[in-house]
Amino acid sequence: MAKKAPRRTAQRILEAALDLFNRFGEPNVSTTLVAGELNISPGNLYYHYPAKEELINKLYEAYETELNELLHASEGVHDVEDAWFFMHSLFELIWRYRFLYRDLNDLLSKNRRLETQFQLVLKNKARAIRQLIAGLSRAGHLEIDAHEVDTLAQSMVVVLTYWLSYEYVRNPREALEPAHAQGALMRGGHHTLHLLAPYLGREQRRHLLTLSNAYNGEDSSNSGAGSSAGAAASPVDMAV
Repeated sequence: MAKKAPRRTAQRILEAALDLFNRFGEPNVSTTLVAGELNISPGNLYYHYPAKEELINKLYEAYETELNELLHASEGVHDVEDAWFFMHSLFELIWRYRFLYRDLNDLLSKNRRLETQFQLVLKNKARAIRQLIAGLSRAGHLEIDAHEVDTLAQSMVVVLTYWLSYEYVRNPREALEPAHAQGALMRGGHHTLHLLAPYLGREQRRHLLTLSNAYNGEDSSNSGAGSSAGAAASPVDMAV
C-alpha cells in the first residue's frame, strides 16, 4: 500500500493542476495554489514535482500520447462524416488540454522542451490531415491538385491550433468555461472542415452542410444577423 500512495498523490496533483490551468491560465496558477486545492502541503507537491515546469511537461506528455493515438485514426477517414467526427475528436482533446493552446506563446517562450515538441505536434497534425485528404480522394469524394494538398492541410492545422484563441478573444470572460465547450468545439470543427468544401463532390458538400446545420445551431444563434450573412457566403452553400 505504501508504494501505491505516491502514485495516487502524483495523479491527483496532475488532475488538479490541469483543472486550474484550464480555468485560470497556466501563468496565473502557482504550485502553492495547486497544493491548496488538494489540501496538501507545498512540500508534498514538490516531492512529486519539484518545479512547476515538471507539472507542465507531464501534462504535455499525456496530451501528446492521446494526440498521437488519435491522429492515427485519420487513416480510417473515407467520407465527410468520418472527417467530421475525427475533427470533433481532435477539438475535444484540445479542449481537455486547452491551457496549452490558451497560453501557447507564453509557454513556448519559457519552456524549451515544449518549444521543440510543439513543432513536432504541428507536423504530425499536418501529416494526419494529408492522410485524411488522401482518404477522401481515394474514395472519390474529393478532387484536389497535388500541389494544393500541403497548403490546405497547413490551413486546417492553423485553424485547429488557434481556434480556441479566437474564441477567447471573442468572449474573454466565458469562452473557455466548460458551459461553452460544446459550442466552441462545434464551431471549430465547422470552420476547419469547411476549408475542404471547394474540393468536395456535390453529394459530400451537401452532407457537410447537413452536418453543419445539425450540429452547429449554437453558432448560428450566437452570431445573430451576421450569421445569416456569413451563411450566404459559405463555400458549401454556394457550391451546393
